[in-house]
Amino acid sequence: MATEVVVVDDISFPPQINTTKPLSLLGHGITDIEIHFLQIKFTAIGVYLEPEIVSHLQQWKGKPGNVLAEDDDFFEALINAPVEKIIRVVVIKEIKGSQYGVQLESAVRDRLAADDKYEEEEEEALEKVVEFFQSKYFKKNCVIAYHFPAKSATAEIAFSTEGKEDSKIKVENANVVEMLKKWYLGGSRGVSPTTISSIANTLSAELSK
Repeated sequence: MATEVVVVDDISFPPQINTTKPLSLLGHGITDIEIHFLQIKFTAIGVYLEPEIVSHLQQWKGKPGNVLAEDDDFFEALINAPVEKIIRVVVIKEIKGSQYGVQLESAVRDRLAADDKYEEEEEEALEKVVEFFQSKYFKKNCVIAYHFPAKSATAEIAFSTEGKEDSKIKVENANVVEMLKKWYLGGSRGVSPTTISSIANTLSAELSK
């Protein structure tokens, strides 16, 4: 587990976040896009989990990180494990909240549709999340934090920017919550391959202890 601050593209992630209990930084990475051979970085990501996640993943003991990174069953087990999770997303490149909302909406909607879970309730819940981001402006170093409690199928999304009070929204549709997790933690379909690879390598090392 990380014991010192991890820096991702000039953005610092503490090794632990304390909620009801300490969560450890188990993976980090970026979202980016390449345009004409130029890499444009949008966000830095830190994934915090209860250290006991390791006890839920014992069947993958001994597998190297590069194998785990390709194993969607491993990430499915990680997503479904009854441990608290926080995904901390820090803005590198300024964008409008509405642009982020559109990305989130299409990613979550496509996943729901693929699993035949996109009904009216999901559409409404997703619209509320998109509306939440609509009026925001993502300056550099703004933080979007996704908090997934251990024993509940809900999520809380918090947005914080310098000089303003945090704004929060609760997502109570279990299917939408599941796909939000999968957007960031969904193995080969996750939005950030660097983060998936980082989680896989960290947990491979933890499992081999």
